[in-house]
Amino acid sequence: GSLSVLDISSASTTLPNLLAMLHTQDKTISFAGCILQFYFFMAFAITEFILLSAMAYDRYVAICYPLHYALRMSLKHCAKIIVGVWVAGFLDPVLHSVLIAKLSFCSSNHINHFFCDLTPLLRISCSDTSPIEMINYIYGVIVGFSTFAITSSSYVFIMFKILNICSSEGKKKTLSTCTSHLTCVIIFYGTMMCLYLRPTKSFSPNQDIFALLYVVLIPML
Repeated sequence: GSLSVLDISSASTTLPNLLAMLHTQDKTISFAGCILQFYFFMAFAITEFILLSAMAYDRYVAICYPLHYALRMSLKHCAKIIVGVWVAGFLDPVLHSVLIAKLSFCSSNHINHFFCDLTPLLRISCSDTSPIEMINYIYGVIVGFSTFAITSSSYVFIMFKILNICSSEGKKKTLSTCTSHLTCVIIFYGTMMCLYLRPTKSFSPNQDIFALLYVVLIPML
């Protein structure tokens, strides 16, 4: 349920505005609207990183410790995890948003992208953006790789458990409970790392396909 709300909210941050632009050909956005769109896009993206890792842990407990599942993943524990995920996700991009709002955009007001994203905003600023880029890489390592470590280690233990199951039918049944989550994890991590863990100067509008995969494909799945 939390993931559904998250994906609907994430898609609603960019897609309605994109559809309106395609329909009316009015491609303008206010400065405040741009900063708000950037903040909520980042908040929902980071929340999804953390939530997907929490869901991987849930699959790990369900498959590796099925008799302890009701105790470890009780409604009370799940509620605490979900609250923690959403609070962390919405606190993380506050510093990014404040710093970007203070940048000078004297060279151009044309964003070469279909929404207010980090790299296109930094490209059109005439201020020194190196502190924001450094913070972005630090946050990327902390959030991206820590959640990836939790997710990947959970699946390593799951695979060991599946390999120990004797019947092929049992292996297929157990693996099928993880397939949809694992598919989203691979697409999500792949697209987000291609989008943000790269130098600002290497940005090209031809790479918008990565953003479209995250904005459209993952919520649709």
